[in-house]
Amino acid sequence: MQTQTVLETLFPNNLDYKINDSMIRGSAETKLGKVEIIGTVDSAAMNQYIAMTLAGEILDVIDQDQQTPVVFIVDTLGQDSSRADELLCLNRTFAHLASCVDLLRRRGHPNLAIVLGEAVSGGFLSYGLMANQAFALESSQVKVMDLQAMSRVTKIPLDKLKSLSQTSAIFAPGVENYHAMGAVNEIWNTLDAHLVENALESQLGHTDDFLTDERRQVAEDREGRLLCNDIVESVLTA
Repeated sequence: MQTQTVLETLFPNNLDYKINDSMIRGSAETKLGKVEIIGTVDSAAMNQYIAMTLAGEILDVIDQDQQTPVVFIVDTLGQDSSRADELLCLNRTFAHLASCVDLLRRRGHPNLAIVLGEAVSGGFLSYGLMANQAFALESSQVKVMDLQAMSRVTKIPLDKLKSLSQTSAIFAPGVENYHAMGAVNEIWNTLDAHLVENALESQLGHTDDFLTDERRQVAEDREGRLLCNDIVESVLTA
């Protein structure tokens, strides 16, 4: 489904946005009032320029001091692998972007992320996974890396990873697996104008509750990460 069609379905009232350099910036009217839209489209490769631009847009919203709700649009193939961006400390740039999202949350802005296309690795982590809630279209692709790349990095044979991916969500790409691991709150199979409104409305009055990360417990409840909590507790009590 094309970006324009998705946005017009989710935001039917006074939707206004622009797309430049694979970045989207806009706003729409909802029953909660104005909602700001910030993010990436067209499977953007997250480089220093995109990360710093998004961070600047987030800081501008915070500076208005209106606690305006923010919707992050996610469609990124991950971090740009260019040597130039690595030399310019892309990791620190991503950390800055993530810190800006965290500041937005702590200032009481209701916020959520919507994965429209791809959500890969550090590109997703730096802002999409930092939001209070993350939702994904059924057709979206969510992953850290594909199994072949994972095999090269971990030195685990590809056949072994394929076998593990059949029974363990942490070894398998795909939006269903990330839902099982608690990274995606809900998968949207059909779209309508109430999805974003209802999600943001559910945050009103208790945005501080989202500052506590419950994803480990959610993942255990969904049977996506069966050993995580036990291991964490063992480390903390060692």
